[in-house]
Amino acid sequence: MQQTFTIIAVGELLVEFVSHAQNCGLRKISDFSGPYPSGAPAIFLDQAARMGALTEIIGGVGDDGFGQSLTSRLKADGVGTRGVTVNADRTTGVAFVSYYDDGTRDFIFHMTDTASDHFTMPDGLFDPSQAILHVSAASLGNARMREMIIRAVRGVDKAGGKISCDPNARPELMRDDAVRKALIEVMDCSTYLMPSTSDLAFLFADLSEAAAIEKLFQSKAEVIVIKRGAAGATIVSGKERYDYQGHAVNEIDPTGAGDCFCGTFISLLAQGETLQNAGALANAAGAIAVTRRGPMEGNSSPAEIASFLELQKNGDVA
Repeated sequence: MQQTFTIIAVGELLVEFVSHAQNCGLRKISDFSGPYPSGAPAIFLDQAARMGALTEIIGGVGDDGFGQSLTSRLKADGVGTRGVTVNADRTTGVAFVSYYDDGTRDFIFHMTDTASDHFTMPDGLFDPSQAILHVSAASLGNARMREMIIRAVRGVDKAGGKISCDPNARPELMRDDAVRKALIEVMDCSTYLMPSTSDLAFLFADLSEAAAIEKLFQSKAEVIVIKRGAAGATIVSGKERYDYQGHAVNEIDPTGAGDCFCGTFISLLAQGETLQNAGALANAAGAIAVTRRGPMEGNSSPAEIASFLELQKNGDVA
């Protein structure tokens, strides 16, 4: 495969600490592990790079151990880090997460006014006409990042590049009119839209799934991906439709699985893969992602995905 586009992401870079105890809601003393490299743009691009894509990430880290662990991981996996601002005056962003038995999560983020939202957009880092700019709506919740992301989206769109979007429409974010307005703008100019079923339910509460997909195609979208979590995924483009069943896995940590799916999918499309094959491999990558603790620890290579699919063919559970 030959890549003609560079995949770009702008947004939060942080490290994450994960509670080993369930149902504690971050209220009780428990064992945590970390710092795990994290941040939706970072997870997405790390997986895209592992799959062979050319990438550049734009964000900020502190000049500290957390920032060094994060940038070292990205560089080791092949992510371009020339757009990372290392801020000596601010610390790297941090998140804490704990899980409940039903799969829901509690997060506490320390990101505002850290190095995570104090970075610059370097000039000349990439050719906007040859870029796929990926946006996770989670990054739009921060006012400083939102301004830079929207500026980048407008620049890439005007130059004839492509936008991909994971709506990630969390209710707590969508209550903010500025976030909702920004998300609508991003979605309206996106070539690739990759909502989860919960995103559709929130954004189009009065519409059936089929009607919601039809509405999404009324803008610039050429490809719609519906992420169904453990139930698999659906990809629709023109007259093409591909439905993928979920894979049988032992779930340990679901954080980052959607970003891993999207990173695999966009990476493969950027390298000329077919929609059908890109969807199948992305579906497998998302399943692998939940089997390891840490939001980026479940990211995988083409060889690992091929091995996983072979095991699944034989009826084995990862």
